[in-house]
Amino acid sequence: MIDKRFSYYSKLSAADKAIYRKSDAIREVKVPNLVSVQPLVDALNLALESGVRVRVGRAATALCDALVRQLSVPKVQVRVREVRPDIRGGELHGLYTFATKKSAPTIEVWMRTNSKERVVKFRTFLRTLMHEVGHHLDVTLFALGDSFHNEGFFRRESSLVRQLTAHLVPMPKKRKQSEPKEFVPAPKAPRTSQLSLF
Repeated sequence: MIDKRFSYYSKLSAADKAIYRKSDAIREVKVPNLVSVQPLVDALNLALESGVRVRVGRAATALCDALVRQLSVPKVQVRVREVRPDIRGGELHGLYTFATKKSAPTIEVWMRTNSKERVVKFRTFLRTLMHEVGHHLDVTLFALGDSFHNEGFFRRESSLVRQLTAHLVPMPKKRKQSEPKEFVPAPKAPRTSQLSLF
C-alpha cells in the first residue's frame, strides 16, 4: 500500500522525488539509551514552566546534545527565542538552518505564543524541538540530502516525542458531568488529520 503523497510532490525534480520517497519509507527514529535522556526531558519541562528563556535554552541544548551524541551525528546549535514571529497564515514555531561551509546547523524554537505571549505547553514545545531535530537527522543520520515534510517525516517526529514522553504521567482527563436524560448530543463531525508546517 502506497501512502498518499503531499501535493507538492508532483512539482519536485526527479532527484528530489527520490529523496522524498526514501524519506517517506523511514518511519521512526529509535533513541538508543532512552533512560539516560529522560531526566533531560524533565529538566526541559521544569525550565519551560519557569518561563525563563535562558533556562529553557540550556535545557533544550542539553537534550539535543544528548540525542545527537547517542545517534552519532554532528552537533547542532540550539537557540530558544521568546515570542513567535508572524508568518503568512500563522506564527513561526521553529526553524532549522542547514550547515554551510562557514556556519554550523542551527535549530531555533520560540517559547511564547504570538497572540498573548504565553509560554507554550510543554508537549507542544517538545514536538516543535523534535520537528527541527528531525530535519537535522534527515541530512546527517539518514543522509537524505534534503528534508521534506512528508508522512515519513511526521512519523519520525512522533516516534521521538512518544519515546521522550513515555515516562511522563499523562494529563488527567476532565470528568464529564452527567447529562440530563432528554439531552440528545449533536452528531460528531468526522475526524480529520491536519499537519501544519513549522
